Amino acid sequence: MDMSIVIVNWNTCGFLVQCLRSLLGRAGVLAEPSPRRCFPPTYEILVVDNASTDGSANMVRARFSQVQLIANPSNVGFACANNQAIRKSHGRYVLLLNSDTEVHPGALQAMTDFMNRYPRVGACGPLLLNTDGTLQPSCHPVLTPGREFWRLLFLDRLWRRATYNQASWSRQVPRSVQVIKGACLFLRREALDQVGLLDESYFMYTEEMDLCYRLARAGWELWWVPQAVVTHHGEASSRQVAEDMYVQLYRSKAQFHRKFGGARRAAWFKALVSVAYLPRLLVAVAGGLLSPYLVARARTYRRLLTELPRM
Repeated sequence: MDMSIVIVNWNTCGFLVQCLRSLLGRAGVLAEPSPRRCFPPTYEILVVDNASTDGSANMVRARFSQVQLIANPSNVGFACANNQAIRKSHGRYVLLLNSDTEVHPGALQAMTDFMNRYPRVGACGPLLLNTDGTLQPSCHPVLTPGREFWRLLFLDRLWRRATYNQASWSRQVPRSVQVIKGACLFLRREALDQVGLLDESYFMYTEEMDLCYRLARAGWELWWVPQAVVTHHGEASSRQVAEDMYVQLYRSKAQFHRKFGGARRAAWFKALVSVAYLPRLLVAVAGGLLSPYLVARARTYRRLLTELPRM
């Protein structure tokens, strides 16, 4: 089998319908042959539902019988759910795809062809678009504590250290990158077998940076392939519990730095984040007198700074 497509879902039924339709509802997406092929790729789609309460699992059963459904009785987290499906899959390539994405015609073929052409590429990712068709960042350098602090102070606008200037990149030329966004991450099975699956100690966030970092350390290349285009509507699951997920993002980042740099590096990361967020909290508290939005921001920042030392 050429490709296993893994989609983890949590209460995004409407987006999941669009995602599956983009894969199955248009004949050209998965069945479009390349100049080097005279037959369509073989594939399977596995959806892991993390105990949704919006009818997502029943929708898949009723409307997409060709999809393999794994319905978890509880939310086991993003990394664990992806691994459940990867272990059941059979493809030479594994595509991790968010439920709030839509795959454009020819995108999967473009990534498959690229991986077939370059056997040292362990993972690649597409050109991501926002809902309105504008460019969405789809890759970035590995975030060190210093790069994270630089980004939080908005200094990346003056000199890019924590992000790539993807708006200036040609949409015709693939590029070597360090980290590919987990919204659409195309992986070589051989590379996964060597470095292992997603680290399940991450509940959500940063698991893709962890995996990309391990792939690079093992000698695998990671590439951005702009000939493949995917629309990512963005954070459809996490916005439902926005404050919890905001804090979880930094908990996962602290975990990453502790795993690969030890307690000292994690402490340095948390100290820099505290320095960067304290002024934000003060501004949000003051502005909350005029804006309900800033009241919510102040509450989130206060919670982050309170929990950060224990992360």
